[in-house]
Amino acid sequence: MNKRTSLTQYLVEKQRNDNALPAELRLLIEIVSRACKTISHAVSKGALGEVLGSLETENVQGEVQKKLDVISNSVLLEANEWGGHLAAMASEEMETIHLIPNRYPKGEYLLLFDPLDGSSNIDVNVSIGTIFSVLKAPTDSSGREIAESDFLQAGCSQVAAGYAIYGPQTMLVLTVGDGVVGFTLDREMGSWVLTHNNITIPADTKEFAINMSNMRHWAPPVKRYVDECLAGKTGTRGKDFNMRWVASMVTDIHRLLMRGGIFLYPWDAREPNKPGKLRLMYEANPMSMLVEQASGMATNGYDRILEVKPSNLHERVSVVIGSKNEVARVTQYHHEAK
Repeated sequence: MNKRTSLTQYLVEKQRNDNALPAELRLLIEIVSRACKTISHAVSKGALGEVLGSLETENVQGEVQKKLDVISNSVLLEANEWGGHLAAMASEEMETIHLIPNRYPKGEYLLLFDPLDGSSNIDVNVSIGTIFSVLKAPTDSSGREIAESDFLQAGCSQVAAGYAIYGPQTMLVLTVGDGVVGFTLDREMGSWVLTHNNITIPADTKEFAINMSNMRHWAPPVKRYVDECLAGKTGTRGKDFNMRWVASMVTDIHRLLMRGGIFLYPWDAREPNKPGKLRLMYEANPMSMLVEQASGMATNGYDRILEVKPSNLHERVSVVIGSKNEVARVTQYHHEAK
């Protein structure tokens, strides 16, 4: 039987041999991964665990909260409070940051997460997931209380990012800044096992993901690109494209990490003052780090997402992400339309 590498072993070897991972960051990633196992168990129970359905509350985004949204948020908060590796946390489900209680030691990292991405799919048994991002607290924050402004760092400052996807298999996809790896949860053993090493996105693709129902609201560069894809072999691209759309960013990004593709969630005219729908710090930044580490590309249509300096905790952004040559084409069309 082939030797199997666990998440713990992988991280310890990164720390020991490559000197690429501080011990505190390793322990933080392990705590997040354990929380994701707990969430996976709750998701898998579904109606049997009485976790389906919505509550009568809304999150800070004005979205009706699902039961599993609230459960997942609580699991991540409680799991990460006491470890001593964090200075504070921020969640897509909460209006402001969550400080580490005074009874626990504090660390040098900041954790951001979308506790359950793709909530609209919960009740119909479609893959959903947890997205997380790790930043270092500013050096001048020592000895004072962490503030929201300490989180407002460009995505290129992330020291780790990843997601767990709860599908036919539960997987954890992770980067610590030197490539992307994937672990599958062995439910019988209760451990994450390395199953996907050196994940790489091909530069070219014949698959795109976008919500076509919004086509009438898109800006001309996005319409131009999608029209070319739809024209297939008879059009300027000279090849047929397939379209996929799950309405779960985790699932759509996971697919393109596994086999290539491009995912677009662009600005549209329904809310012209909003630059996009997806959250920069909880969704776009961690996914952009993963995609870039896998040889892909991520822009907001004009600029590299990881260089966007956030101005508030729940800032939104347009997203064009995936296979490098397709993302570059969409970005070029935006610049040409200026």
